[in-house]
Amino acid sequence: MKVIHLISGGDTGGAKTHVHSLLQGLNQHIQADMVCFTDGPFTQEARALGIHVEVMAGRNPLAALKPLRERIAREGYDIIHCHGARGNLMGALLKRSTGLPVVTTVHSDPRLDYMGRPLSALTYGSLNAWALRRIPYHIGVSHAMGDLLISRGFDPQQMFAIYNGIDFTPRAPRLSRREFLSSLGLDWPDDAVIAGIAARLNPVKDMGTLLRGFAAAHAVQPQLRLIIAGEGQDEAMLKGLAQELGVAGEVCFAGWLSDTDSFYAALDINTLTSLSETFPYALTEGARFALPTVASAVGGVPFLIQDHVTGLLFQPRDHQALGRHLAALAGDPALRRRLGEQLLDKGRTEFSIESTIRRQLSIYETILRRQKRRRERRRDGVVICGAYGRGNAGDEAILKALVTELRSIDPDLPLWVMTRKPRATRLRHRVGAVYTFHAPAFCLKMARSALYINGGGSLVQDVTSHRSLWFYLFTLSAARRLGCKVMMYGCGIGPIRAPRNRRKTGRVIDRSVDVITTRDSASIDELKTLGVSRPQVILAADPAVTLPSAPPQAAEALLEEIGLHPRKGERYLGVTVRPWPGFEEKAPAFAAAVDYAYQRYDLIPVFIPIEGRPDAAAAQKVAAQLQHAPAHLLPSCPSSELAIALSARMDVALSMRLHALIFAAVCRVPLVGVVYDPKVSAFLDDAGQDLYVQLDQVTPELLRALLDAAAQRRQDRGALEDKTARLIQLERNNSTAAAQLLAQDPGGAP
Repeated sequence: MKVIHLISGGDTGGAKTHVHSLLQGLNQHIQADMVCFTDGPFTQEARALGIHVEVMAGRNPLAALKPLRERIAREGYDIIHCHGARGNLMGALLKRSTGLPVVTTVHSDPRLDYMGRPLSALTYGSLNAWALRRIPYHIGVSHAMGDLLISRGFDPQQMFAIYNGIDFTPRAPRLSRREFLSSLGLDWPDDAVIAGIAARLNPVKDMGTLLRGFAAAHAVQPQLRLIIAGEGQDEAMLKGLAQELGVAGEVCFAGWLSDTDSFYAALDINTLTSLSETFPYALTEGARFALPTVASAVGGVPFLIQDHVTGLLFQPRDHQALGRHLAALAGDPALRRRLGEQLLDKGRTEFSIESTIRRQLSIYETILRRQKRRRERRRDGVVICGAYGRGNAGDEAILKALVTELRSIDPDLPLWVMTRKPRATRLRHRVGAVYTFHAPAFCLKMARSALYINGGGSLVQDVTSHRSLWFYLFTLSAARRLGCKVMMYGCGIGPIRAPRNRRKTGRVIDRSVDVITTRDSASIDELKTLGVSRPQVILAADPAVTLPSAPPQAAEALLEEIGLHPRKGERYLGVTVRPWPGFEEKAPAFAAAVDYAYQRYDLIPVFIPIEGRPDAAAAQKVAAQLQHAPAHLLPSCPSSELAIALSARMDVALSMRLHALIFAAVCRVPLVGVVYDPKVSAFLDDAGQDLYVQLDQVTPELLRALLDAAAQRRQDRGALEDKTARLIQLERNNSTAAAQLLAQDPGGAP
């Protein structure tokens, strides 16, 4: 493989380090050449690293087009890789004439690249915006940068992420801590706790917030000191601010430092206060020295700095929160050590230069594979329809699992989701998205796709709405007429009560659908009563049973935010309730049961909403009637992965919501179900879970008895393990059936 990189050549900071490290590593595996449009330190350093560099300097960027086309044709490059405004412009202009795939790495927010420079923003910024829209493939130097671009309309399925990796091989600093401080003219005491930052002194880095937060922390922890390493336009202002805050004697402005190893080795705390970031090298450099880190929660920062796990986060400009974090770290050596060690472990695993190179090579291979696929296929991809984009964690869990399984079948398979919130769906699931009821848009996608999936959940029912049933039936028949294979994926069928609806449903499904996988055996029985005979019907399970969990530390951090102390061995009762006819009159019974679990088993209730506001309102009704137990309510619906991690942290679950019960089941947590809909009892029966009661039969006495039985099952995790394994095995029938359908279609996956 041969790749040509196009870059201005005047780049500094993280972009320079990234490109130099990247090309140096790539050339150990492929041929990666560089063309720069400016000569200077950037090109000199690249040559010193053994990178082949050609300079095409000149004021007129268009003058380089012809020699670039000639070089590309002569050398036989496979991919054009661009960096920055000048590189992007040239790549966009070369795309058609060369016929090569063009990809750009976006190192920073394009709208902030020329902050404070209005003329450059008008010229280079405008040209860059034009070019970015014409380059088909984009790489963000963090998932957050990818999210930013997707939110601005860029294709999520042509978006990649690659992090700024570094060499984590241990190396001794040139100077000891005492020697380094002396080189700066500092005579700080040996017990000083030194915080530091290495960054440009410009408005985006927001050093003013750092100084204000440091001043607040120093008032509490007088042993705290601060070193600011860097130069820039804000230097004079910042020095004045330090004087104004009365901390000038405890703050050192070190200027630009070449010996960054000695700088980081001298610190006790690493800091970052930026208003905008992609993924700064300062964080991975600090991680290499196992430094506990306090950082603003912007851009890609949270992907490395996980709050209270690998560091501490605060919202941009919140100097008070920053001050509290600095004070906490300054006064707790054990906390500094724990956070620093966990950060080093994460950095070594996920953010090494080796992982960056592997990721970049994988991106190149994917781009070449997709280019070839687009030339060869007339019909390709999958359209997915379901109850998505409504803020329900259960439905989003289904979609997450469905997308993951389809990607495992074919990682290059184009996916389009019909959703109430296309922008949110694109961001969350990295798929194409159209508005659920925009018929021309989704019909166009169907006409170009190989497979249509009616995806998960109880879509085919008329209890909640006749119109929704008719809509889903319309999409099934439309997909068939437009040439798609049609599958109903891990779905629940019914109840369908109206005779007319039953006749119509049976007729449409029988005529339009190729394969049906159901999430429970009751749905198979319902299909038979509807007269469905032509499609293949397979028992499976809800797709959500295969979802991975968020890290346990993430769940613990969330529990701590609502006043709990999971690291002290507390035990919890997970409670999920929802509004439903008859619920309000049963709320006192729920409250009595929760009080009982607290008094009898020391189970602290944690109310976990699956559908944001409705579930939170129902939880409030129960919490308001508690007599003994404290009420701990999550204010909003967590992500599917976090909801699973929370479920795993519970000792017993009491739930009305189907997916709260599913999450508890897959986490081997004893559960008590309250059935408001046949789908709940259907799942519990198939999952071998017998502790449930119909909503209209709920009494305090019955819930207490069920909780007693669930509490006894905490000791028998082996039986729960067996039930979970069966569910996961059944769920594989969903993806197996989808793979077979895609293989049958000449335009589908091979």
